Amino acid sequence: MKRLRGLQRELLRSAGEKKQKLQADLERLLAASQAAVGERRGKLPKPEFQPDLPVNERRDEIARLVARHQVVIVCGETGSGKTTQLPKICLDLGIGARGLIGHTQPRRLAARSVATRLAQELKTQVGAGVGVKIRFHDKSTVDSWVKLMTDGILLAESQSDPYLNAYEAIIIDEAHERSLNIDFLLGYLKQLLPRRPDLKLIITSATIDAERFSQHFNGAPVIEVSGRLYPVEVRHRPVEDIDKKDDERDLYDAIVDAADELSRLGSGDILVFLPGEREIREAAEALRKHALARPGLSTAHAPEILPLFSRLSAGEQDRIFKPSGGQRRIVLATNVAETSLTVPGIRYVIDTGLARVKRYSYRNKIEQLQVEKISQAAARQRAGRCGRVAAGVCIRLYDEADFNARPPFTDPEILRSSLAGVILRMKSLRLTDVESFPFIEPPPAKAISDGYALLQELGALDDDNRLTKVGEALAKLPLDPRIGRMLVAARDLGCLKEVLVIAAGLSTQDPRERPQERQQAADEKHKLFADEKSEFLSWVKLWGWFKQAVEHKKSNKSLVDTCHAHFLSYLRLREWREVHGQLHAMVTELGWKENEIPGTYDAIHMALLSGLLGNIGCKSDESGYYLGARGIRFLIHPSSPLQKKAGKWIMAAEITETTRLFGRCVARIEDTWIEKVGAHLIKRQYFDPHWEKKAMQVAGWERTTLYGIVINPKRRIHYGPLAPAEAREIFIRQGLVAEEIEESFAKRWPFFQHNQKQIREIEKIEHKQRRQDVLVDDELIFAFYDHLIPEDIHNGATFDHWRKTAEQDNPKLLFLAKDDLMRHSAAGVTTEAFPHKLKAGGVEYALTYHFEPGSPRDGVTLTLPLAQLNQIPAARMEWLVPG
Repeated sequence: MKRLRGLQRELLRSAGEKKQKLQADLERLLAASQAAVGERRGKLPKPEFQPDLPVNERRDEIARLVARHQVVIVCGETGSGKTTQLPKICLDLGIGARGLIGHTQPRRLAARSVATRLAQELKTQVGAGVGVKIRFHDKSTVDSWVKLMTDGILLAESQSDPYLNAYEAIIIDEAHERSLNIDFLLGYLKQLLPRRPDLKLIITSATIDAERFSQHFNGAPVIEVSGRLYPVEVRHRPVEDIDKKDDERDLYDAIVDAADELSRLGSGDILVFLPGEREIREAAEALRKHALARPGLSTAHAPEILPLFSRLSAGEQDRIFKPSGGQRRIVLATNVAETSLTVPGIRYVIDTGLARVKRYSYRNKIEQLQVEKISQAAARQRAGRCGRVAAGVCIRLYDEADFNARPPFTDPEILRSSLAGVILRMKSLRLTDVESFPFIEPPPAKAISDGYALLQELGALDDDNRLTKVGEALAKLPLDPRIGRMLVAARDLGCLKEVLVIAAGLSTQDPRERPQERQQAADEKHKLFADEKSEFLSWVKLWGWFKQAVEHKKSNKSLVDTCHAHFLSYLRLREWREVHGQLHAMVTELGWKENEIPGTYDAIHMALLSGLLGNIGCKSDESGYYLGARGIRFLIHPSSPLQKKAGKWIMAAEITETTRLFGRCVARIEDTWIEKVGAHLIKRQYFDPHWEKKAMQVAGWERTTLYGIVINPKRRIHYGPLAPAEAREIFIRQGLVAEEIEESFAKRWPFFQHNQKQIREIEKIEHKQRRQDVLVDDELIFAFYDHLIPEDIHNGATFDHWRKTAEQDNPKLLFLAKDDLMRHSAAGVTTEAFPHKLKAGGVEYALTYHFEPGSPRDGVTLTLPLAQLNQIPAARMEWLVPG
C-alpha cells in the first residue's frame, strides 16, 4: 500500500516516457496486490458463532452497520461476548483480506487471554491465524487474520506506519477505560480516517458515556447489546474504619467473612477486587490461614486461591482460565478483571471498593499511585462480573450511602495525569501539539502550560518545545517525569544505585510511622536512619537496614515485629522494595548499569536536584522561613531532623500546605549546584562594566536568579564575550584613551609610548600658554582608535595579537601625529618666549609651567635648593617670562 501511494504521487508529477514506465509499474503492482488479496480472501476462515452470547443476537445488525459505516460504536455489558465475536463478524464480512484486523486491549494480560480464546474459536494457533504482540513479545505474522495487541503497541506502530496501512480494520476494545493510550488512539484515528476511507474502526465500550464517542466521530452509529444473563444481588457489608491506615488488617478480616458468607450460598468461584499486588498477597495469606484453621476441612477441599494482576508471569495468568476440576477458586484481582477479561466460572464477587490510581498533584508537582474509592460505574462493572453462569451475588465492603456519594464515572487518565508526561509521550510519538490534538476531552489550558513549563525545567524540551536528548531518554521511562529525570542524571553522574532506592521511596508512601501519641519515641528510633545533611540519604540508610533485617530474620513474624519496634510499616517497606524492583528491571532493559563505587553526596544530590529545581529554598531570615520558587515562603516540616540545621540552601522532595507551607524530605545543597543543574533556567543580569588595568580586560558583575530566588547576588565576570561592542568601547576609552594600560603591555607597544609622549608635550604647551584648548578632545582620540581597531577586539590580549599582525604592514598605523592632536598653532611657544631655565648669579634654575587658576601651583615655578634661597634677588622674581 505504501509503495502504491508513492507511485501514484510520482505518476501525477511525471510526463512522457517516465510516466508510461511508472504507469506500467503501477499496473503490475496493482495486479500483484489484487492477486495477494484474492489469495488471502480464499484463506479467510468461516467463523462459527455461539448463539448463547448476547452479542450474536444482534450479529446481523452489527454486520450491516460495519458494512455501511466507517466507524461503529458497540456498547455491551460485561459478558456480552463483544470482545471475541466482533473480530469474527468482521471476518464473516470478508474484512481481513486486504489487511489485518487490529484488536487492541488496555492490558497485556487481556491481549494474551483474548488471543488464546479467539484462536480456539477460529480453530487456529496463536502466532498463526491469530497473532498477539505485547511489549517484548511478538507472535504475529503477515499471514495472521487478527492481531491482538495492547493499545500502546498500535500507537508505537503509528510512528513507522503513520497511515496504519497494515490494517483493514481496527477494534479499540474497552474504550470506556479512557487510558492515555486509548485517548491518544481515538484522537489519532480521528485525524487519520479521512485519509484512509477504506479503514474500518469499531469501538467497544461498556454502556458508559457511549454518546461521547459517537460525537467524537461525527455522529457514528451506536448499537447496544445486552450483557448479563442472570440477575445479580448486591449486599453491603461495610468494614468499620476502612480508611484508617492503622486498621488495614480489618479489610482482610472482612474479605474472609464475606468469602465465608458466599461459600454457604452454594458452589461457584469467588472474584475479589483489591487495589494492588500487596493487598492481594495479604488477602491470600489471610484466606489460607483461615482455611487451615477451619476444623474438619481437608487441604483437598480448601479453596484454590489465585492472584490475578498484570505483572504475573504468563504461566500464572493461564491458571486462571483452566478448569478448576470441581475445587472452589477464589481469584484475587486488581481492576484488570473489571472489564479487560472475563474470568470463567465466577458466581460471586467481593468488592473492596478500592483501586490504586495514578494521580498528579499540581501543588506538589509529582505523580503518585494512591489507593482511592472507585466510581459508581466501576462498582457496577465489578458487580457485573458475576451472574454469567447463574444468579450471582456481589458483596460490597462499603454501605449504600458510600456508594451513592461516589462520583458517577472514573476520571479519564488525561484529567488526572501530569500533562508533562502526556506532552512527552506525544512528542516521542510525533503526534501533533497537545493544544490542537483532537482529544475527546481536551485538558485545561493551565494544565497544558504547566506541563510545558515542567518539561522545560527538566531539560526535556528546548525553547522551541522540541525534544532534547534528555527528553528522548525520559520518553523511554514510563515514570513521573521528575523521577525519570533524577534517574537519567544519576546514570550520567555515577550514582544510579543510590538514586534508584531514593526514587522508589519517593514513588511510594513513607514507611516511617509517627503516631500522634508517640512522636518522640518514633523520632528516637528513626535517628538510626538519620543523616545530618540529607533526609534523602535516610532512604538509603533505611534501605540498608531493611535489607539486613530481611537477611537475618528468624521468621516473618519476627521481621514484622522488628519493623513495628522501629515505628516502620512492614507493608510499605515491602511495597517500596517492589517498586524498586520494577525501576531496576526497567533501567536494566535499557542497558543502564548501576555504579559499583558508592555515589558521592554531591553526585546523588545533583541528580535529585535535576528533578526538583522548583523545590529549592534559600534561608531568608532567622525565623526559619525559606524563600522558595516564584515568591513562596515555607518552613521545614517539624518532623524533620534537619529543621534547625539544614543550612542556607536546601531542596525538598515536596512542598505541601497544611496549617502552613512546609517542605518535606529536605537536604542541604550548594548554590553552585543550582547554577550547574539549572543552567538552562537561570536568569542572569549583568551590571557595572568597567576597565581593569591589571587584567587588561573589561570586567563586570553578574546576578543570577532562579524562579525569583537570588542564587548569586554579585559575581565578577569577563564582560567582553557577553557584550563585545560595549566592552570594545570601554577598552578604547578607559584603556587606550585614558592611558590605563598595564606596564608590561605599555612597554612593548611603541605606538602607545609615542602617543603618550606627544600628548605630554602638548599638555606642556597648554600650561605655558595658560589655555586648555590646544590638545584635542578625548572623543577625537577615541575616534582615531575606533576607526582602526576591528569590532571583535575588546581586551589587551586580543588587541596585542591584532596589533602585531597589523604593524607588519604599517609599523606606524597607530601612531598619532602631533598636528592631529592639536587644535591651535604652537608657533609662539618658543624657548626664548618660555625658557626652561632661569640664570641668576651664574647658576641656572629649572622653571616649570602649570595652568590651574586658584591652585598654589598655578603659573611658573622655580625650583632651587633651600640653601640658595637668599642668593636670588627678590626683584628677579617679579619678572614675567617673555611669552
